[in-house]
Amino acid sequence: MTVWAAHNGRALTAPPPFGLSVRSLGNGALWLAAFLSAFVIEEPAPYELYMVALTVIWLACGLKLRREFAPLIVLMMVFTAGGLASVPFAEDFGDALMYAAVSGFLAITAIFYAAILSDKPERSRIIERGYIIGAVIAALFGIAGYFNLFPGAEYFTRFDRARGTFQDPNVFGPFLVLPTLLLIQRFLRGPTLRNLYVLLPLSILLLGIFLSFSRGAWGVLLASLLLLYTIQLVTEQNLARRGRLILIGMAGIFFCALIMTVALSFEAVSDMFSQRARLVQDYDGGRLGRFARYAIGFQLVMEHPLGLGALEFGKTFGEDEHNVYLKAFTTYGWMGGIAYIVMAIWTVCAFLPLIFKSRPWTPFVQAVFAVFVAHLLLSVVIDTDHWRHLFMLYGLAWGLIAADKLERRNWRRSALQTPTPD
Repeated sequence: MTVWAAHNGRALTAPPPFGLSVRSLGNGALWLAAFLSAFVIEEPAPYELYMVALTVIWLACGLKLRREFAPLIVLMMVFTAGGLASVPFAEDFGDALMYAAVSGFLAITAIFYAAILSDKPERSRIIERGYIIGAVIAALFGIAGYFNLFPGAEYFTRFDRARGTFQDPNVFGPFLVLPTLLLIQRFLRGPTLRNLYVLLPLSILLLGIFLSFSRGAWGVLLASLLLLYTIQLVTEQNLARRGRLILIGMAGIFFCALIMTVALSFEAVSDMFSQRARLVQDYDGGRLGRFARYAIGFQLVMEHPLGLGALEFGKTFGEDEHNVYLKAFTTYGWMGGIAYIVMAIWTVCAFLPLIFKSRPWTPFVQAVFAVFVAHLLLSVVIDTDHWRHLFMLYGLAWGLIAADKLERRNWRRSALQTPTPD
């Protein structure tokens, strides 16, 4: 770094040009990555192009691939290799190869986020801010599209459901759950009056999730909220604060009921809700419906250890598997299927202890854990293998796992080096 001479003759560190440091630029680039994850309405999305460039630059600048998140690297590589091995069995070689390439790219993004957080877990705040702002904007587009608030706004809907800046309402809705939980957590942990400003973005996100009319998104929101709330009650030792949590929970139920009441006052919203709220839809229980395809798919898995080839199941039966664990076997073969299941279980087991530890980033850990587990449950009834934010969740989880391991290792090393009194 350059120095410049002060009037008193001392050498001082020169301020960086334009008042920006390398650290600030890096943090800004990371914020933009989280922000752009909310805009994937067309492929290749800006997020994908940006992440390719960002990953290359960070690796060139010394981003470390640590052994602490080696399980993620190895299992992602095996999962991707399984997809490549099944490509020759697909009728359309080009489409299958592109599908496998996207899987590989998403695996790289997961590893990138793990490396970023393992190095400095406090970067989770930067990711959180970028994610929340991007999600609120995406939800605003979805709401505007559903109510046709400006000419051409219907572009942000699909099948009369809000999709925001996503291709599919079923991805748009679940994407909004993590920022929703992060905002709710500010009420649970901080002073209520000081966090009243959260109500506006929180209302936007909740309305966006509701108007997606995605049963999966509703389920993920409910499951993750219950899990996060339970974690907060279990980990809170102060009786007064625990009572406050109970009161906030009751107020939250009233708040959600109020938003639903207002939304359902619109006839179009009420009709769509009645239709989507049915537990079993026509495409679930038909002759080749979702549940019937599960049985057929598992039978095919036993006959094709290397998989059917990407997209082949949907071409044969008219619909995709709608079960990511089944799809991991049909599209990525036995090798990829086993790797994906092991990766999911390993991530939960390694991540679970962190929610009970006192760290500056513990609130972020708890929210990510709740949403991640809810997504794994959702994956039983929907294909999530190309959901960009799910791969981000894998990366965030392993980055925080690695950061905890490094912190404990450094603490033990310091304890061994500290001289004991005679």
